[in-house]
Amino acid sequence: MYLFFFMMFLNLVCLVLVRKHYLMSLISLEFIFITLFGLFYLYLNFFTFEFSLGLIYLILGVIESSLGLSLLVYLVRKINVCYLSSFNLC
Repeated sequence: MYLFFFMMFLNLVCLVLVRKHYLMSLISLEFIFITLFGLFYLYLNFFTFEFSLGLIYLILGVIESSLGLSLLVYLVRKINVCYLSSFNLC
C-alpha cells in the first residue's frame, strides 16, 4: 500500500520536473494513472466489489492517452511545437 503512495509521490515530482516537454508530461500522467489504477484495484479487491468499475477506469485511461497522443501529433506536424513552455493558450 505504501508502495503506491511512494510511486504517486515520485510521479508527481517527475511531472513537476519535466513539465516543459509535452511527451514526458504525458508519460508521467500515464504513470500516475497506472498507480491510481493499482490503488483502485486493491480497494475493490479488499471490499470485494465488482471489477467492472476497474474496466471503466481503464477505458477512460485509454481515451485520455489517445487524446493526449493525438494532440502531440497535431502539435508536432502542424505547429512544430513539442515544448509546453511555447504554448500560447490566450
